[in-house]
Amino acid sequence: MTQRINYMQQSPELFKKFIEFGNLIKDGSIEESIRDLVVIRASQLNGCAFCLDMHVKQARMHGERELRLHHVAAWRDSTLFIPRERAALAWTEVLTRLPEQGVPDDIYERVRTQLSEKELSDLSFLVMSINAWNRINVGFKTVPGSFDAALGLDKSKLS
Repeated sequence: MTQRINYMQQSPELFKKFIEFGNLIKDGSIEESIRDLVVIRASQLNGCAFCLDMHVKQARMHGERELRLHHVAAWRDSTLFIPRERAALAWTEVLTRLPEQGVPDDIYERVRTQLSEKELSDLSFLVMSINAWNRINVGFKTVPGSFDAALGLDKSKLS
């Protein structure tokens, strides 16, 4: 495999600002448990092994149950998710894989029954952010687990 560039070293100011953006999202209205589910689902859809690895470890460290993590990929058929989580996952999927005709009204209306306007806006920024992280890490083939020690993810006891 060809070694790819380290985007963090090549664009340190952009990387720093994007980290700051992510930190602002964490302070938003979407609770940690839903943020964890959203970033895992988007990373699954985008095939980002680095982000999927990182966010599963973070979710476990945040107390997420292992079975629910296994069910994220099949959330529609699982009984383990509440309506608010289902709405967030539906919004994540539709914004991650934008339909040719845009976001259908029925999905928007369903999500609006579960999330306030502020929450929907904050969730949309979260989905934007994880999609960007997925794209850069897929593009540069960032190795899953390669930053575990630096990010404290070695404490997840997952390897």
